[in-house]
Amino acid sequence: MASNFGKVFSITTWGESHGPALGVVLDGCPAGLELNEEDIQKQLDRRRVGQSKVTSPRNEADQVQILSGVFNGLTMGTPISMVIWNKDTDSSKYDNLKDLFRPGHADYSYLAKYGVRDHRGGGRSSGRETVGRVAAGAVARKLLAQVGVEIYGYTKELGGLVAEKIDLEEIERNIVRCPDPEIAPLMVEAILKAKEEKDSLGGIAEILATGVPAGLGEPVFDRLDADIAKGLLSIGATKAIEFGAGFDFARMRGSESNDPFVNQAGKIMTKANKAGGILGGISTGEDILVRLAVKPTSSIAREQTTVNTAGEETKIEVQGRHDPTIIVRLVPVAEAMMALVLADHLLRQRLARVKF
Repeated sequence: MASNFGKVFSITTWGESHGPALGVVLDGCPAGLELNEEDIQKQLDRRRVGQSKVTSPRNEADQVQILSGVFNGLTMGTPISMVIWNKDTDSSKYDNLKDLFRPGHADYSYLAKYGVRDHRGGGRSSGRETVGRVAAGAVARKLLAQVGVEIYGYTKELGGLVAEKIDLEEIERNIVRCPDPEIAPLMVEAILKAKEEKDSLGGIAEILATGVPAGLGEPVFDRLDADIAKGLLSIGATKAIEFGAGFDFARMRGSESNDPFVNQAGKIMTKANKAGGILGGISTGEDILVRLAVKPTSSIAREQTTVNTAGEETKIEVQGRHDPTIIVRLVPVAEAMMALVLADHLLRQRLARVKF
């Protein structure tokens, strides 16, 4: 199974949703970076369950422990291993699902691939796997901050409600991470209504990276946008990606899609950044803007039709503790994947030419 990601700044995540622990091994982080567990915990707390009425009630502290690679508050240039122990697992809710395929889940596809599967919360396919990505992403963010890169994620759309204003200061002020203070409460209402109806909602997350240096990306196959897309699509429930104008390009003429270069205060940039900060697979030095289509949570409590492992049709009701929408807690994960890709390409760029 491919549980590793990145070429120079690389990670390997491990663990299952209902196993004893989850974690990550991060290799390739340069020595001398100031790092402590509080830096990691800040990001893990943003992803953590049980924080509000629009997330799963599972009670996990997600307390990180750094096992290696850091000494006296500095990275050592050696592998950084981090562990997060599971404290509130309840596998009993999954006992009756052992021989059933949950609609929208990876139960059947995992069984088809491996011949065995962990039915407890999806095992490795659970969204809980992402805790290791967020921990490693926190390290990547600290590295990127050295060159002025900042990453922001937010809920752009949820249940058909669209944020019209993008106020970055508003994102962490509300429980749906919406940058529009007028739309945020409407999103909360929509989530609670879906939850009451034993249903769930999907949406669109938007990720913004500012201060990214021009020149990052490794054409032709490791293009920056290709690697970002791979990282974001590797997050469960993400089903589509677009950069900049995205799918709108398909409805334009060349005269509309071409974006003239301008000299703004001595900096070469495009007039409207329609490409979302990447041209030819290489960063332009402008803001990188990407959107993710996130499907509704597959685990819903209403009765559905499925089949069992013998192929017999039956009914299923998925009990347990589940998010009525994934997007709120997916945002920190998507930010982490963006950070991991940018950190990897930043270090790879240092090998691309003799002089910088």
